[in-house]
Amino acid sequence: MKAWKVFKDLVAFLTIIPSTKDESFIENSARYMFLFPLMGGMIGILAVAYFQLCTLILSIFTPVLRWLFGALENVFVRIFSAGATISFLLVITGLQHFDGLVDLGNAIGFKNLEERRLVAHAWVVTYKGALLALFVEFLAFLGIFLMNAALVCKALICAEVSAKLAMVTLAWAGKPAYSGLGALFVKFNKGYKSISLSYAIALLIVFPFFGLSSIAFLSISFLAGILMEKVSERVFGGTSGDVLGATNELVRAVCLLMVAGGVVS
Repeated sequence: MKAWKVFKDLVAFLTIIPSTKDESFIENSARYMFLFPLMGGMIGILAVAYFQLCTLILSIFTPVLRWLFGALENVFVRIFSAGATISFLLVITGLQHFDGLVDLGNAIGFKNLEERRLVAHAWVVTYKGALLALFVEFLAFLGIFLMNAALVCKALICAEVSAKLAMVTLAWAGKPAYSGLGALFVKFNKGYKSISLSYAIALLIVFPFFGLSSIAFLSISFLAGILMEKVSERVFGGTSGDVLGATNELVRAVCLLMVAGGVVS
């Protein structure tokens, strides 16, 4: 029964999928953050299903698309499927990680720490925040668009696993910027037990898809988590919820580009 509640709380925290929850769901999500890669795998499977659905629907209209676009029909299919899949991932996660990217971008450029924290919490979008968020999502779109179609499904799953693993790494390596959501995740993810479990779970999911090349995904998660801890320390004075979300989006994009570029296959 407890395991089911933990699962529901993680679903409620990481997605917009309807799930019964109480006031403890955020704390439970922080306590069991080491399961984030498992949830990433689930989100990745949903993204794969959506990608396949888009491809199926477009295949039904192949004669029409060929008439409209001619030789560019395949390009249109790739653009539509990649764009729709990235949009699905943003929506299914409630745009909360995307919002973290925007807030991080908003804060860049302010010299005063208090100003950076203030603008990150304000309901505003600066051109820097918008540019950073759109650029990262464009990279993710580009990764799917350029990728060998045979690799897209397993790449989507592994990219989501890696993205969530990077969040765990950041929480493990960081210190709280202030009392808030980020502080709660940092508090419950110190020590080597949870981080080791998280990496083990991620490896078990990714290895069947990419074999020894799976090390590349785990390495990106680790390096990105450590790098974003430095960024968060410099911008906000410590790890914040915004940077946790931004890390998710950044690592997803990097992993998709890595597969598209043939670094792993």
